[in-house]
Amino acid sequence: MRTAAVASLSCLLIALGSSTTAAAPTADNPWLGQRVMNMAHSGGEDEAPMNTMYAFERADTLGADMLEIDVQLTADGDLAVIHDATVDDSTDHTGRVDSFTMEQLRAMDAAHWFVPGRSTVHDDPSAQYPLRGARSGDAEVAGHEPTDFGVPSLSDVLERFPDTPVNIEIKGSGSTQSYLETAEVLAGQLARTQREDLIVGSFEDEALELFHELAPQIDMSAGQDAMIGYYLSGTPLPEGVVALQVPITYSGITVVNRAFVDRAHRDGYAVHAWFSGSAPDDAATYEQVIGTCVDALMPSRPSVLEEVFDELGTERPTPGGTAPRPECAPDEPTDPEPTDPAPTSPAPTTPDPEPTAPAPTQPSRSETTPDLGTEPREPERPAIVQTDGWVSDAPAAR
Repeated sequence: MRTAAVASLSCLLIALGSSTTAAAPTADNPWLGQRVMNMAHSGGEDEAPMNTMYAFERADTLGADMLEIDVQLTADGDLAVIHDATVDDSTDHTGRVDSFTMEQLRAMDAAHWFVPGRSTVHDDPSAQYPLRGARSGDAEVAGHEPTDFGVPSLSDVLERFPDTPVNIEIKGSGSTQSYLETAEVLAGQLARTQREDLIVGSFEDEALELFHELAPQIDMSAGQDAMIGYYLSGTPLPEGVVALQVPITYSGITVVNRAFVDRAHRDGYAVHAWFSGSAPDDAATYEQVIGTCVDALMPSRPSVLEEVFDELGTERPTPGGTAPRPECAPDEPTDPEPTDPAPTSPAPTTPDPEPTAPAPTQPSRSETTPDLGTEPREPERPAIVQTDGWVSDAPAAR
C-alpha cells in the first residue's frame, strides 16, 4: 500500500512504549469480524503486474479476501487505479497521471516492466518480461483480454468485482491540494454506492477529513497524523475510522506486535498490516505476523499467504463475521480489588505493556523466521514462471 513512510512517522514509533488514554471505541465495527483477511496489495505486485485487472482477477481466484488499490486523478476528472503520480514505473509511457485522460491510460501497457518475483524492474538485461505485448494483443494470455493489462479506472474495478471487498487509498501528486482533489472526486463516485465492503485510506489526514464529510457512509482507515495522536496520547481517532493500517516495522522498530494489536482491538479498531519493504514478503514473516492476531495482511505475494493460511489452519472471513480465535482475545483491563483503608490519592494508571516481538502461536519456522525488530532486509525472491496464462510460483533456479 505504501512504499515509504515519511519522517514524522518516527514520532509514532517512539510512542509505542508510552502509556496512553484509551481512544473512544468504534461501535459495532464490522471489520473486527473479518478475520483473517488476505488483502492483496495492488493485486499482489510480486506475482502479477500491479494494479491491473489481470492481477486483481488472479488474486480473487486464488482466494484473496480483499483487494488493495490506489487511485490517482486523471486529466478528465476520473480516477485511475495506479500507485504512482506518474506512469513511468509501471507502463510503457512517461508523464504525470493527471496529464492523461482515462481513455489514454487504459490504452497503456501496465505490464511492460513487470518481472515475476520482483514487481517492476527497468532495464535489467537479465530480466524477462513475460507479459509484454499482452496489452496490444501481440501476446495472448488464456482467459484474459488485452484490456486486462492496461491501467483500469476505479469504476472498472468496482464493476468487475461487485462482491469482493476493496481497500482504496487516496493518492496525489505531492501537494495536499492534489490529495484533496482526489478525495473529492472519490467521494462523488462513492456517494451513491450501496456497497458496505469498502475502506478508504490515505496518508493525508485532510483528504480523509474531506472525504468523510462528503461520503460519511464509507468506512476509513486512520491517516498519518491521526495515528500519531492515537499512539502519543490516546487521542480518539476521527469519526468513520474502523481500521489502523500500519507497517510491520519502521527503521528497525517493530510496529505490529501483540501488545499493539490487543490495544487496538480493545479500542474497537481492526489492524491491517502492510509490508511494502517494511518486512520481508515471505512465508516465515507472514506466519509471524499472523501470530500477532492482526485482522488482515497486505501481501505482495498473495498466493504464498494462502499457502501459509492453509498450513496453519487459519480462520477466514465468513458470512456474519468471524470471532477471533481464543488465543487472540485481548486481555481486558480489570479493576483492582478494594483495599482498606481507601487510598487518599488517585492510584496511578497501569501503562500499556512494553511492546515485545510476537511469539508464534503455531509451529515455528525458527530457523528461517526473521526478527521483526531488526532493520528490514531484502526478502528472498523465488523464481516465478508463466504457466497456463497465470504468473505463479514454480520451483525454478534463480
